[in-house]
Amino acid sequence: MRFTLNCAIALVAAFPVSGAAQEQVTAFTNVTVIPMDSDRFLAGHTVVVRGQRIVEVGPSSRVKPPAGASVIDGSGKWLMPGMAEMHGHIPPGNAPDAMIEKVLAYYALNGVTTVRGMLGHARHLPYREKANRGEILSPTIWTTGPSLNGNSIPTVEAAIKAVTDQKAAGYDLMKIHPGITRTVYDSMAATAKRLGIRFAGHVPLDVGIRRALEHRQWTIDHVDGYIEGLATEGAQSAFFAFNLVDRADESRLPALVAASKASGAWIVPTQSLFESMLGGKSADELAAMPEMRFWPDSVVSQWKQATNGNRNQLGVTPETARKYLELRRRVMQALYQGGVPFLLGSDAPQWWNVPGFSILREMEAMAKAGFTPYQIYESGSRNVARHFNAENEFGTVANGKRADLVLLDANPLDNVSNWGRRAGVMVRGKWYDAAEIQRRLEQLSH
Repeated sequence: MRFTLNCAIALVAAFPVSGAAQEQVTAFTNVTVIPMDSDRFLAGHTVVVRGQRIVEVGPSSRVKPPAGASVIDGSGKWLMPGMAEMHGHIPPGNAPDAMIEKVLAYYALNGVTTVRGMLGHARHLPYREKANRGEILSPTIWTTGPSLNGNSIPTVEAAIKAVTDQKAAGYDLMKIHPGITRTVYDSMAATAKRLGIRFAGHVPLDVGIRRALEHRQWTIDHVDGYIEGLATEGAQSAFFAFNLVDRADESRLPALVAASKASGAWIVPTQSLFESMLGGKSADELAAMPEMRFWPDSVVSQWKQATNGNRNQLGVTPETARKYLELRRRVMQALYQGGVPFLLGSDAPQWWNVPGFSILREMEAMAKAGFTPYQIYESGSRNVARHFNAENEFGTVANGKRADLVLLDANPLDNVSNWGRRAGVMVRGKWYDAAEIQRRLEQLSH
C-alpha cells in the first residue's frame, strides 16, 4: 500500500462533493431509528432528508417518501446519528492538501461526522469552512490552534500573546500540551477567560489535575492527571502515570470526582490508545489489524518500533499492564457515575489509531471499561452537541437536525462491535452506500 500526491489529487477530482446535495431528497423507509434522545429505538419508521437537513421522522404508515426522492430500504436495518472523534488530528501544516483531504475522507467514510482537531494550524481553518459548507467529503470540523506547551509558551508574556493571537485567528479552542509551568498556565487561563476562548487537552505535571479543574479546563483528555492526583506526595510520573499504580490512593478519588463535576469538565478518555500500547496484543498483531492497510507502511513500522520501545522502557508485563488498565477503568467509571460527562475520542492518528477506523476500537475499549452501548454512543453524539452548545444542529435523529447519519446491518444497542457493520453513511445529506464507501477507501489507500 502506497500513497502518492498525484494519486490523491486524482481521487479528489474523481470524487467531487457538490453543492447539489442541498437539493437532494432522500428517504430511509421501514427502518429502526435510534434517535439518541434517550435509550430507545423506533421500529418501522421513515426518515426524510432534504438537502443537508432531516425534515421528517415518523412511522412509515404515516410518513411517505416525497415524489422524486431517492428511497433507501431500511428493512432490517438501524439508523442512528454519526459519531464524533473528539480527540482527532488533521495532518499538520506541512502536509500536502491531498493528505489532509484523505484523512478527512477516512473519518467521514467510517461514520465519523464530527471531528475536533486537537493540533491545529492556520491551514485547517479554510478546511473547516469548506467542510461546514459541505464542499468536501469531511466531518464537521472544530479545531484548536497550534499547541500550547512548555516550548511555545515558556513565559507569561508568551502565553498572553499566544492566547490573544489564537482568539483573533478564529480557532474554536486551544490545545494544552505538557511542559507548561503553573505560573504560565495561570496566566494563560486568565487570558483565555477574559477573551472568551476555551482550552482543553493534557494536564501539565507542574499544574496538576486540581489546578486544571479550578481553572475550568474544558476537557481533560486521556484521563490525564487523575492517577497522578491519586498518588502519594512526591511521586514522579512516567507515560501517563503508568509507574504510579502502586502509589495510587483511591480514597482520594471521590474528592477528585466532585471537583471535576463542579468545574464543568468533560472527559475524553482515548482508552483505546492505552489498550493498544500496553494491552495484550504484540506489535506484530497490532500491525496485522485490517485497517492498517489503509495507513502508510512506514508509519505502521514506526508504531511497531515505538510500541516495543515504550514497553521495554517502562518494563511492561502482562500483570503491570492489567493493573494499570484496570485502574484507568475504575477512574473512568467513578467519574461517569459521579456525573462527569464523557466525550468519544480515540486520538487518531496516534499509535494504532487509523482515522475513522479507530472510533470502533475506542467504543470497544469503553465497553471493556463498563460503559453500555447507549452510553458510548451518547458520548459520541448527543453529548458532543451539548458540549458545543449546538443541540439544535446535530447529535440526534430529529426534524431540523443536520443529516449526519449511519445505517447499520445489526442492532448497535446489542453490541458496540455492530457499529462496524455499516450499510452506508450520510454526511450532510450526501449518501454513500457500503459499496461506494469501500470503493473510495480502496482508491484512497493506494
